Amino acid sequence: MERTGNRAICVAPDSNGWIADAVREAGASIVDPGEASAVVWTDARDAQGLAQLLATHSHIEWVQVPFAGIENFVSIIDDSRTWTCGKGVYAEPVGEHVIGLALAGMRNIADYSRAEKWTGPRGFNLLGARVTVVGGGGITETLLRLLAPFNCRVTVVRKRVEHLEGAHEVVDVDHLVDALTGADLVVLALSLTPETEGLIGRSEFEVMEPHAWIVNVARGKHIVTDDLVWALSNKVIGGAALDVTDPEPLPEGHPLWSLPNCIITPHVGNTPEMAIPLLSQRVRENVGRYMNAEPLIGLVDAHLGY
Repeated sequence: MERTGNRAICVAPDSNGWIADAVREAGASIVDPGEASAVVWTDARDAQGLAQLLATHSHIEWVQVPFAGIENFVSIIDDSRTWTCGKGVYAEPVGEHVIGLALAGMRNIADYSRAEKWTGPRGFNLLGARVTVVGGGGITETLLRLLAPFNCRVTVVRKRVEHLEGAHEVVDVDHLVDALTGADLVVLALSLTPETEGLIGRSEFEVMEPHAWIVNVARGKHIVTDDLVWALSNKVIGGAALDVTDPEPLPEGHPLWSLPNCIITPHVGNTPEMAIPLLSQRVRENVGRYMNAEPLIGLVDAHLGY
C-alpha cells in the first residue's frame, strides 16, 4: 500500500494511555478517526468496537492491534487495509517462561515444592534433551537461541519447511506425529487457527514418551483438554506445564489443578510489566515507519489468520 507520510493517527478506544504516549513519541498527532488514516487499537477484547469504527470510517488504511494473538479480530481482518499485530514482540519473555516451565517439570521442581516431606530423587535433564517445538515464529526463534547452551536436539514443526538457525530439523505439520515420537520435551508456540485447534489430542499423546513433558505457551485450544487429563491421569506422558488452558481461566475444581504432574501458570508468560515497554517500542517503530512510508513490522496475513 502506498503511503504519503500521514502523521494523523487515531488511538482508540483509550486515547490517553501508554499506547497513546508511544504514538506521540514517534512524532504523530493523535486525532479523531474521521481525520486519521490509521488506527492503533488498544483493547484486545473489543473487536466489535473496532469493527464499528472501521465501518464508519472506511478510509482507514492501516490498523495496529495490541497483541500477538489475533483470534478475536480474525472475523474483521481482510485485504482492504493493512493490519499489523504484536507478532514477535513478546518472544523474549515468553521464551524465558518456556525454559522455566520445562525445568520445573523435567527436574521435578514443582512436585518437590509441593511436598511436605523429604522425597526420593526424580527427574531428568534438559541438557542434551530431544525437543520438539510446534510453531515457527518469533517465540520459536528466541527459544532456539535460549536452548543452545543446553545442547538439545531440536525439531521444529511449522507450515513452511525453511531452515531456522539452531534447529536440527524442520518438518511440516504432516510429520507432527513423527516429531512427537521420541521427544523428551514438546513445546507449543504456534498461532491458533481453525487448523491448529485441537492439534494435540489422545492419538498424539499416545505416541509421546512416558517421561515426556509438554509445555503450552500458545493457546489452550491447541490441546484437547479432556484428552490431556486422561494422558496425565494415566501417566501416558510425564507431565504438562501450561501457561494457557481451555477453558481460560481454568475453573476452580477442574481436574488439571489437582494432578501432581501438571503445572499451571495463569497466562503470565508475558506480564504487563514485561509487555508495556515491548509493545510501546513496537508502536513507536511502526508509527515511525508508517509516517515514512516504510515496511511495517508484524504484518497480519488475512488468509492465514496470523
